[in-house]
Amino acid sequence: MAVIHRTTMTPGKLELLTSWLPGRPWYEGDGTPDLARAGGFRLDDPAGEVGIEFMVVTDASGGTPVAYHVPLTYRGAPLPGAEDALVGTSEHGVLGRRWIYDGTRDPVLTAQLAELLRGRAQPQMQSESDVPDTSVHVTAGGTGTPEVVRVLTAGAAPAGAAGSVTATWRLPDGTEHRGVYVLVRA
Repeated sequence: MAVIHRTTMTPGKLELLTSWLPGRPWYEGDGTPDLARAGGFRLDDPAGEVGIEFMVVTDASGGTPVAYHVPLTYRGAPLPGAEDALVGTSEHGVLGRRWIYDGTRDPVLTAQLAELLRGRAQPQMQSESDVPDTSVHVTAGGTGTPEVVRVLTAGAAPAGAAGSVTATWRLPDGTEHRGVYVLVRA
């Protein structure tokens, strides 16, 4: 079970993502993002070493807010061979220095995502320790590689999808949307 600490991170997640997002090929903005937390959930690392978060942020820098799904992992040491996946480092008020990675490149996240899609891992609330997140819906199926959806849109998985993970997020005006975070094709 992951323990959620009520503490600070310096720099914070939004600060790190503000400088990291514009370099991603799927970033739709054309300047500095104006980010806000919008949703997400966590998975537990069975070994208890790596924090796993499926974070959603909205970017309100353009005319219409865009919701980005950014899976992140938090480690107490660098992940060998993943230098290009490093989002940044941060000082955690309880745990000390954390190396924060694009979770799609972290083997712990990808293994736990596969377990989630097999029904053998349970999504957890983003900000509470040991509380299942019942808003996350998993449709198990398919043998393909899970595809993380980076730019979220409201709606169900496309027809013919073998499996999916759907969850909610909120736009800056407070409206809640549900869409596909992860898709497995048939």
